[in-house]
Amino acid sequence: MTSLPSILGGLDPTSDRAVFRQIADQLREAIDRGRFKEGEKLPSEAELVEHYGVSRMTVRNSFSVLQGEGLVHAEHGKGVFVRPRPPVRRLASDRFARRHREQGKSAFIVEADAAGSHPKVDSLEVKEEKASQDISTRLGSVRRVLARRRRYLLDGRPVEFATSYLPLDIARGTQIAEPNPGPGGIYARLEELGHQLDHFEEEIRARMPSPSEVKTLQLASGVPVIHLIRTAFDAAGRAVEVCDTVMAADAYVLSYQLPAN
Repeated sequence: MTSLPSILGGLDPTSDRAVFRQIADQLREAIDRGRFKEGEKLPSEAELVEHYGVSRMTVRNSFSVLQGEGLVHAEHGKGVFVRPRPPVRRLASDRFARRHREQGKSAFIVEADAAGSHPKVDSLEVKEEKASQDISTRLGSVRRVLARRRRYLLDGRPVEFATSYLPLDIARGTQIAEPNPGPGGIYARLEELGHQLDHFEEEIRARMPSPSEVKTLQLASGVPVIHLIRTAFDAAGRAVEVCDTVMAADAYVLSYQLPAN
């Protein structure tokens, strides 16, 4: 590792900014400039204590700031490491293109291939259930739905989990109700059933995760989630699926193309 004085500056004793925040600022800048790269270990507490002439608690508070921002993560007994940048880019204009379904690929597989990662789906559950008020409204006042719950992993790491809700008059007794819906996923099956997909509507918000979401996605401290609700409409204007998805925010970049007129 390059010597710390050449990477990190000194403290400004005239500043009214707390010392631990000054240290966090310098570490953040070094990360942003690539002086500490993705996956690289930051200087140890002892090294930073010696460099800045501060207490261990001050250094730990600096690390806590960076963890809260999702820039670093701590590994017990090993140290503090720079978190990798999001590996998956979700292209809204392309991810549901019909050509992918015709090739027998779901959107997740397409994105995993583009990222050079190995995709996997686990924790799969398929069952009929009563629709919540929100899902019922989105699907046109249906009472019961087929729910498909699953968790997605990239290279063994959980990155999102999603539940698709479909009207029973469409999905019951079809391959959509099977654990493996076949090549191209449920959207390919919907089109085979005569529901040619016309457009999607998405609502997106960022928030901090619930305890169960932290456990399911194995999130590090300070990492938020992206909560996305997508409704799929067929060419007749009917809502044929609602997908409620929670994604680890450090695993994705959401990319959109917007018309200028």
